[in-house]
Amino acid sequence: MRPRAARPAVGEGEGQLLNWDADAVWLVVEIDPTTAIDLDGKVKFPRGVVIHCGVRDTAPKFISEHGGAGRAIVSGTATAGDSGTATAGVRGTATAGDSGTATAGDSGTATAGDSGTATAGDSGTATAGDSGTATAGYSGTATAGDRGTATAGDSGTATAGDSGTATAGVSGTATAGDSGTATAGDSGTATAGDSGTATAGVRGTATAGDSGTATAGDRGTATAGDRGTAKTGEIGIIVCRWLDVSHERYRLAVGYVGEDGIKANTFYRTDDNGKLVEVPEVAK
Repeated sequence: MRPRAARPAVGEGEGQLLNWDADAVWLVVEIDPTTAIDLDGKVKFPRGVVIHCGVRDTAPKFISEHGGAGRAIVSGTATAGDSGTATAGVRGTATAGDSGTATAGDSGTATAGDSGTATAGDSGTATAGDSGTATAGYSGTATAGDRGTATAGDSGTATAGDSGTATAGVSGTATAGDSGTATAGDSGTATAGDSGTATAGVRGTATAGDSGTATAGDRGTATAGDRGTAKTGEIGIIVCRWLDVSHERYRLAVGYVGEDGIKANTFYRTDDNGKLVEVPEVAK
């Protein structure tokens, strides 16, 4: 028996209310929407007809094939072609082609093609192609292609391609390509490519490529490459790489805030002799 056209099954709602065990039985029930009571994420109804009895893989597929296509079906899989849009519900998987948009619910996976946008919920994974944007929720992982933007929630990991921007939440890790910008929250690690900018929160570690800028919070470590600048907070460490021409090798200049005149929240770079020198904000 199939659901009538006037009352399509959509399978949307609060996924945490379902039984996610592998052997759990999932039912698709047809109801009269005029008698249903919407409780924001779930519904109550006086009577219904079971139209499908299966598991967490078959039930979402049945719903999609019988009136739910294009909706955020819990645990569902949505796939769209180039320039298309794919939307999946909680713990679902959404994949869109080039220039497309993919959105998945909490703990879901969203993948979009070049120039696309991928968004996944908490604990989810979002991947976007070149020039795309990927956003994942808390504890999630977001990866964007060249010149893209990747943003992950707290404890997450965000990686963006060349010229991209990566931002991760508290305790997260953010990595951006050359000329990119990486920002991580407190206790996080931020790494940016050459000429990039890396910023980490309190007790974090920030690493920027040559000519880049690295900023770390209190008790953090900021490391910059050749000609780069670095600053850190109270009780932090400044590390800048420099080329020792006379010995034809690179060396590290290390400074500790509060020692040898090294100040907190002040940019430094090395001179030709490997000494850390203060850099005015306007000149950095």
